[in-house]
Amino acid sequence: MRLIGLEHIRAAGEQLLGVARRTPLEHTRVLAEQFGAPVHLKCENLQRTGSFKLRGAYVRLCGLDPAQRAAGVVAASAGNHAQGVALAAQLLGIRATVFMPERVPLPKLAATRAYGAEVRLCGGPLEETLTAAEAYASETGAEFIHPFDHPDVIAGQGTVGAEILDQLPGVRTILVPTGGGGLVAGVAAAVRARAPHVRVVGVQAAQAAAWPPSLAAGEPVRLQSATTMADGIAVGAPGPVTFAHVSELVDDVLAVREESLSQALLLCLERAKLVVEPAGVAAVAALLEHSERLAGPAVAVLSGGNIDPLLLLQLVQHGMTAAGRYLSLQVRLPDRPGALAGLLGRLQEGNANVLDIAHSRISGALELGEVDVQVSLETRGPQHRESVVEQLESAGFTIVAAR
Repeated sequence: MRLIGLEHIRAAGEQLLGVARRTPLEHTRVLAEQFGAPVHLKCENLQRTGSFKLRGAYVRLCGLDPAQRAAGVVAASAGNHAQGVALAAQLLGIRATVFMPERVPLPKLAATRAYGAEVRLCGGPLEETLTAAEAYASETGAEFIHPFDHPDVIAGQGTVGAEILDQLPGVRTILVPTGGGGLVAGVAAAVRARAPHVRVVGVQAAQAAAWPPSLAAGEPVRLQSATTMADGIAVGAPGPVTFAHVSELVDDVLAVREESLSQALLLCLERAKLVVEPAGVAAVAALLEHSERLAGPAVAVLSGGNIDPLLLLQLVQHGMTAAGRYLSLQVRLPDRPGALAGLLGRLQEGNANVLDIAHSRISGALELGEVDVQVSLETRGPQHRESVVEQLESAGFTIVAAR
């Protein structure tokens, strides 16, 4: 299979002038200190529609002939690709139909409709919506717009890599969130043509990592399951077009844990003041988890920022737990006046912030005159957690459980 070249990416860049934003490349001091070398964030979460997907979708639709445009386009997506196709179609005057899972987050559904696409809700897993979209294309003649497995899509995404090289010529490593592989394939194509010494590294969620076994087998391998908070990169198998590019051009593919993803999301929110979705922070998670395998200066691509506010709240709590900033204690006290006040006084002395507290007098483990107190605390990190527990134990409190 012929791989896309620099001329294809440059042509895509011309098509995207005035359509896609040249997103900022922001230096992050906190990540640089942890990583030990300069780190920059390529903020595709600030792209129109909230992700890089507009780039590839617009270039793909620009390549349609008049008859194909007249027949309309159809796509399947849980969110970002849907919005990219919807806006690209609106800008080009093409009718768009998008199939989305029935339980798609309401903000993504509303945004896709606001860009002018007709949305049809279908099924649960993304594979079901893909099947429905392909069936619709066969029945109506509409052009199916694949989310990643097409040369024009890869060329559009490759403009991200070209921009990074323009913005930071001294970069040594570029980390890219990777699902189906369209973005990392495009970035690698641009980098190999202009700066072959720069390493391009794909990053997957460990619970949905189809690329390592596929690359090991020499062909796309389908996962049995792909369940992760990073739903934007939870793709069951690479496509043949992206596989050809990634296997030839990408230096490495790393997998990151769920805890690393939530910690990376929290770091971007707190320290970089950037709202990023779980899939979008995969590259940052790799810097936190695999720093010893990476060289700086490094660029982490933030691929998207479309996240349901309710999910954001849950993920912030998950990230704080993973970072050791929550502590849940079960403390056994004598059931008499002043016992609880004594416990709370000790926690205050330890500078732990009480978030929630509950009594339980009903337990087979309790003796007469005892009570269990469940208390949730906000702490400053793992060392502070340990310090709080040690102070309580040294004061004579019985800690039944700490987590």
